[in-house]
Formats: sequence, C-alpha cells, structure tokens
Amino acid sequence: MKKIIPDCYWPDSANGAYVSHEAVCVLNTGTEEITVELTLYFEDRDKMGGFQVTVPPERTKHIRLDKLLAGTVPQGTPYAMVIECEQEIAVQYTRVDTTQAELAIATTMV
Repeated sequence: MKKIIPDCYWPDSANGAYVSHEAVCVLNTGTEEITVELTLYFEDRDKMGGFQVTVPPERTKHIRLDKLLAGTVPQGTPYAMVIECEQEIAVQYTRVDTTQAELAIATTMV
C-alpha cells in the first residue's frame, strides 16, 4: 500500500514562540503492529529513504517530521513523500507555517 504527498515543505523560519513544522498522522485500524516506511524525493538531489515508524494495532501515530528528519532534510526545501506499508492505513498530512504574523495551517488526507 502506497500513499503519496507531492507537496511537502518544512519552512526555514519561525515567528515568535511557535515553530513551523510538518506532521504525518497514521491510523492503523488493523489488529497487528505495522511498520511504515517514508521515502523523500527532491527537485535537485537523490531521494532519501530509511525512515521507519512503528504503529501499534488499532492506534494512531503522529509523526512530527521536524523531529524525525532533523539533521537530514534541510529546511526551506520543497520535497515529496511516499509512505509505504504492507497493510491498509489512513494518512493525514499537516503543515504549520509560522513564517508570517497571521500563521497558517494546511492539512490533507491521502
């Protein structure tokens, strides 16, 4: 099973006490633990893989990408993400952009 998020972006600045970040929420409605694999694709560099997260059965896992990818993905760089798992899952992507005073949040189901 493959889910694709073509428009990922981790803003490279923040405004005040709030931190810009992205998150992927994975819902495992199955009765067995699953491993979710994330692969990132860029406009100007090779893809990056090897990111794995375990989601217990009948649970949800909120994956803060700024914590998972810290030190490996440069901020301010657009990328796409492919999420793969052997079981059916639901995925929601959210971006919190604090680079402007009004703040912004965007979310989508994939």
